[in-house]
Amino acid sequence: MNVSDIQLSPQARHLHDLLTGVVTDAAQWPDASPLSAYELGALLPSAYRVGKQRGDAIAARFAVEDQARERQPLFTPAACLDLFDALVEGLATRKWADLCVGVGALVRCPAGAPYDRLAGRARTLVRFLLRRERFGEPFPLLAVAGLAGLDAEVAGRLTAGRGPLAVTELELLPGWDVPRRALFAESVCERSYNASPPLPDVRERLAALPGYAVFVRDTLEAADARVVAIHAGELPYKADKAFAEGEKETIGRAARLALFRDEPWLPDLLERLVRGLAVAPTQARTLPSQGVLFEIARAVEDHPTPEAVSALRAARDVTRHAGVSKQLDRMLKRVESALADRVEVAFRLPDGRVRQTLGEHTAVISTEGEAELSWWHGDRRLKTVPAAVRREHPDEVKRLRELAKQARRRQTTLIRALEAGYAHEVTPPYRQLEGHPIADRLIWDFEMSPGVWRSELGMNVPDVPVRLWHPARATPEEVRAWREAVQDKELRQPLKQAFREVYLLTPAEESTATYSDRFAGHVVGYRRLYALFKQRGWQADYLGPWDGGGEGEARRVLAGGRWRATFFHEYLWHEDGYAATDQVRFHRMAGGGWREAPLAEVPPLVFSEAMRDVDLFVAVASIGADPEWLDQGEERLRDYWRSYGFGDLSENARVRRDALARLLPRLAIADRCGLTDRFLVVRGELRTYKIHLGSGNILMEPDDAYLCIVPRGSGDRVFLPFEEDGGMLSVIVSKAFLLAADTEITDPMIARQIRS
Repeated sequence: MNVSDIQLSPQARHLHDLLTGVVTDAAQWPDASPLSAYELGALLPSAYRVGKQRGDAIAARFAVEDQARERQPLFTPAACLDLFDALVEGLATRKWADLCVGVGALVRCPAGAPYDRLAGRARTLVRFLLRRERFGEPFPLLAVAGLAGLDAEVAGRLTAGRGPLAVTELELLPGWDVPRRALFAESVCERSYNASPPLPDVRERLAALPGYAVFVRDTLEAADARVVAIHAGELPYKADKAFAEGEKETIGRAARLALFRDEPWLPDLLERLVRGLAVAPTQARTLPSQGVLFEIARAVEDHPTPEAVSALRAARDVTRHAGVSKQLDRMLKRVESALADRVEVAFRLPDGRVRQTLGEHTAVISTEGEAELSWWHGDRRLKTVPAAVRREHPDEVKRLRELAKQARRRQTTLIRALEAGYAHEVTPPYRQLEGHPIADRLIWDFEMSPGVWRSELGMNVPDVPVRLWHPARATPEEVRAWREAVQDKELRQPLKQAFREVYLLTPAEESTATYSDRFAGHVVGYRRLYALFKQRGWQADYLGPWDGGGEGEARRVLAGGRWRATFFHEYLWHEDGYAATDQVRFHRMAGGGWREAPLAEVPPLVFSEAMRDVDLFVAVASIGADPEWLDQGEERLRDYWRSYGFGDLSENARVRRDALARLLPRLAIADRCGLTDRFLVVRGELRTYKIHLGSGNILMEPDDAYLCIVPRGSGDRVFLPFEEDGGMLSVIVSKAFLLAADTEITDPMIARQIRS
């Protein structure tokens, strides 16, 4: 191994000795996380050389390769040479070579890869793979062939059997030098198992490759023209045969770059293309190409735009294939979640308002509150769809109901985008929301002069910089004033803004420095926790009683990809269906990879928004928030249930208490209610009740007996200052109304508990 051109740290030297057999007994599982980027690049060749038979060396190999998949290694010229030597040496036993690893080193060598000295090694690799017809991914092979000077030998072998679009793409590379070929191959290898994360600027650099941006548009237009010709009967239709080998991947790469660049010519073309791909030109339930349709959907998931989401939804509406429809539904959920994180384009979402006349009646989809479909006869709002409309316009009723669902989904996506914008280091383009109904119900900060901000309800100050107001940037007096204003106006905000929780570093977190234990040690229902991860845009593997299913890390990327929060949790093997929560850590994107950061260095809004999500996970999924758990849970967890269900309030619950303090005087039962530090106390005719402001669980005086009430509906309609979709605030208020009139309770289960 050639590491003489860098000085290895003790940790790197120990890993090197394990990989090369100098040390054969690892006291503990090797840790490669402290390695520098250059140390990682220096050790990868030895990791590649490790065979299957050396146990401790295997552990070191996995540690190094796992880090290389998480971070950006860097290579010196000597490390590049060593890696290609390892690729050549591995041919005898592996019978192939992972050229993606070699090409990755070429584009991660800041001092310049030693192309001339690599030529001989490249010739050995290329000729071996050609003899054995182990072409694998053609683009890394073309990059290495450029090093070897073997373009002529390789080109003809790679184009055989491929479709014309794929061949045209392959023919681009011989016109480029080796660094450009390696860059293109890097973008293709990003899904390879051993590949490092894509270079941060790989898409921008791809667009600058000679002729490639033109090729992208030509490719998508050619794919569209072929599908149009099939539907016009100019080309024969065969199910799933519209495109030949290699063309699906070519179209996918073209779509990704066009979506990434948000090309103005793309929306119309993409909608026409995916609609044509989704349905046969006959009445058959087949498609011209499921593969290309799903590949484009995956490209949209990588780089979503509002127009691309609409195009996929249009494809889903026209397809006759039930399986394709279901798959597109699943993909659309992921796409809409990804769009919320692409804040710079998400604000282009249409507001969804619709007004349509059907005979003597009018259908209205309004988005001033939650998007809803209503029916009107003149100025009178009707409770249901008019019978005449249902009878004479059934298809329109169905279409309008679907449009209302789409409007609700768009509204959810837009709200998530607004929340994601809080953590962005660059202010999102909020001005795109001018005139949108959702903007009128939000508080905005306007920069009236450099560094001087003024908050206003609604986006009504033109021509100055604007940002979304957050209580962490306001004084306590201003926060109180806005909460009172929202309450007085009975303004239902689309997201929790005036009453938004703020999470600041605690002394304990300052002491631990790199992790937070604030939400550790809770017992949660795992299925509910996992559903919340997906709902809030966190990525996590599903845990369970299988090998590797014991420990999990839920991750959310924030601030436009600059920060990542990780919430650790583990499956409780002896408590089926439950998990335990653990630490929260933060990583910063640096040098193309994730590096753990001290909590004190995390931007305050990034920290606050991530911790707010974790608080939500615990508050909703904890067994302490389940009023029925006590009757069915394990005895060993009952102490935790009581501690959480009636213990100190989290930040989320403290904000709920503040909202209740402002709300109570307005309620008809105000004279029967009072607030303590943790409870809403309600005086009924039969007993006095204490409703915990965190869990919603109830104790009855005088002996603090537990009262189980499972929420069954929305209860009394009262104004709540933020939309929680049936969340804990509405649950507590509903229980208060029920218990204030405890003599009128008809549910025998509740009445029996109260009178016992």
